Amino acid sequence: MKPIRILGRSISSAFKSVVRNFSLSVASISCIIITLIIVSFAILLSVNVNNFTKSIESDLTIVVFAKEGTVKENVDTLKKEIDSIPNVVDIEYKSKEDLKNEMKRENETYKNIIDKWGDEVNPLPDSFIITVEKIEDIKETASTIQNLEHVDAVRYGEGVVENLVDVFGIIRNITIVAVIALIFVTAFLISNTIKITIYSRKNEIDIMRLVGTSNTVIRLPFLFEGLFLGVIGSIIPVLCTIYGYVLLYDKMGGVLFTDIMPLISPYNFVFKVSGVLIIIGALVGMYGSYKSVRKYLKI
Repeated sequence: MKPIRILGRSISSAFKSVVRNFSLSVASISCIIITLIIVSFAILLSVNVNNFTKSIESDLTIVVFAKEGTVKENVDTLKKEIDSIPNVVDIEYKSKEDLKNEMKRENETYKNIIDKWGDEVNPLPDSFIITVEKIEDIKETASTIQNLEHVDAVRYGEGVVENLVDVFGIIRNITIVAVIALIFVTAFLISNTIKITIYSRKNEIDIMRLVGTSNTVIRLPFLFEGLFLGVIGSIIPVLCTIYGYVLLYDKMGGVLFTDIMPLISPYNFVFKVSGVLIIIGALVGMYGSYKSVRKYLKI
């Protein structure tokens, strides 16, 4: 029963402290709101950029054209050699007849042109459609394939792919750094607010220590105060995240400017991000409080 009474008194003391130091609490909560909104934006951007990258990776393939006149035995050998390359996860062989029939089915203009070739003429090459594991290594993989015997040409959208990967990588790294930096800023703000509160109650804490109150009992109210500030400060960012992202998704039609950049469906996603914001607010608030108590009171 004693731990429950201590816990109850700590929660009550923390709540009273938040109300008693209302102006400081409002200032701290306002800073938390601003920083968590920016954190939310950075998280949403980072996760969607990662989704864009994965979408491109899943759709991106390397097309390998075999040299004209390559016999079936050599085609089989070439397939085994390509399949043995570490970054290759899937390989699909398409004969010149397969390609011819696909082109005829896909486009009426192609069909009319191909029909004029006759049954004996087919200038299309045998080819392989290759899926890679790591898009960052696609250039090296393509270069390795190009050097294989019986390979005429390798195509994968060279130039454009590397630029997209670089841009997405930079954006993802910037957002991750921004989230971490903002979390530290939030902890610093809460820490300073709690520090002022601690000094205003220094005499009270000294009396508690003199009568033998344990360090844990002294710390608890401040930890809960930081928890309250963090959770209260996360309410508005959570609402902005939920309604703002849903509105953006609906207005943009589920894509960001182009179909190759699909946005993640808001349902479940926004609630997960909101949960992360609440946890960040709560943990950072408690950490800021703990740091202030330990550093400035040397409890």
